[in-house]
Amino acid sequence: MFKKQTYTLDVAKKKLENYCVYQERCHKEIKQKLQEMHMIPDAIDLIIVHLIEHNFLNEERFAKAFVRGKFNIKKWGRHRLTLELKRKGITKTNINAAIKEINEENYYKTLDELAEKRFLALNEKNKFKKKKKLIDYLLYRGWESHLVYEKVNELIK
Repeated sequence: MFKKQTYTLDVAKKKLENYCVYQERCHKEIKQKLQEMHMIPDAIDLIIVHLIEHNFLNEERFAKAFVRGKFNIKKWGRHRLTLELKRKGITKTNINAAIKEINEENYYKTLDELAEKRFLALNEKNKFKKKKKLIDYLLYRGWESHLVYEKVNELIK
């Protein structure tokens, strides 16, 4: 039988500071990490307060970094970004602030590039099946339905 590791408050603080420095984190991830470390609820609260006070943990900064990363790398649309941030327990205010960071022109350009790339990759001969596949792909990535239908109708006539 193995003995579960226990941490003092100071050791846990240090460990979580390093965890936050490595990458932006949200409150939910920190709480989960501390629970995995078998910390008691009072210690979890103390550590989270410490991390916020010393600017290791900042939900708005996390939301903005998350949106930037997922938009630029995974090409996610606003719907998917909003949904994923909600899943992480981010407040509506922080979600809106992060979504506003996306440059409008860049947003449409990304949709165009993504749709055209996928359109060219689809080997479907049936026009309607091809349309459906492209629509499903773009909706799954979180792009607004009116933009998706507009773009797909422009590509497939």
